Amino acid sequence: MLDTALAGAAERIQSCLDTALAEAEPGPVTDGMAYATRGGKRLRGFLVLETARLHGVPAGQAAWAATSIETLHAYSLVHDDLPCMDDDDLRRGQPTVHVKWDEATAVLVGDALQTLAFACLARPDCAPDPARRIDLIASLARAAGIHGMVLGQAQDMEAGRAGRPLTLDEVIGLQRNKTGALIRWSAEAGPRLAGADPAALGAYAHALGLAFQIADDVQDVEGDAAETGKRVGKDEGAGKATFVGLLGLDGAKARAAALVDEAIAALAPYGHRAETLRQVARFVIARKS
Repeated sequence: MLDTALAGAAERIQSCLDTALAEAEPGPVTDGMAYATRGGKRLRGFLVLETARLHGVPAGQAAWAATSIETLHAYSLVHDDLPCMDDDDLRRGQPTVHVKWDEATAVLVGDALQTLAFACLARPDCAPDPARRIDLIASLARAAGIHGMVLGQAQDMEAGRAGRPLTLDEVIGLQRNKTGALIRWSAEAGPRLAGADPAALGAYAHALGLAFQIADDVQDVEGDAAETGKRVGKDEGAGKATFVGLLGLDGAKARAAALVDEAIAALAPYGHRAETLRQVARFVIARKS
């Protein structure tokens, strides 16, 4: 059932992407944008659509916020894969953008995807109330920038130069910024669209984001590149501090399971209506890609 729901959300997001990219000037950058946003589970966009549904926001409206987070996430992956960052040549089973084109094109593709994210949120059909559009734009800017994802990436790079292993608390703080901030924004987007309190879904996403990252660390140890669509074993090879390295494989899995229970508990105010989000929490530590 969750697979069907994810596929339906992905189709809705793709329709918005097609509309947005059809308005762009044809060329390598536009081609790269389409390429970089292709595939994947689109879990963040799904969280936007599902939390919007919980608050009575029409799917056609929420789809633009879902598309926004997917374009911004895609930008982060394009830049993260660059030789000056993580230097990856495989993403979702395909050559990364700088490998398929070149580094300069990849930088521009990432830049364009980032700005497209905010253009999606600025559309009147995203939210008729301008105040809600501004709230979405401001909150995403904070989650994506030096108070969120960019801060986390900077902390990750600094950790590599620190000359000492990070503590567990430092890794948790880093990952809450680098990975968790966008997941949290995704879960809070539904209530923001409705003008409702995002606290419960923020708590859900807080736990979900850490569980997601721990699952990534476990995949890097146990996974297969053919299944994950990206290189595995790279964190250990780079000497990065990970949850697996700090907690051990079994300890990391146990911590992820506990975080899933925490995320599920945060959904109590929504009762049975949040069953799909409970399935998502279980899915993040069972996924293979």
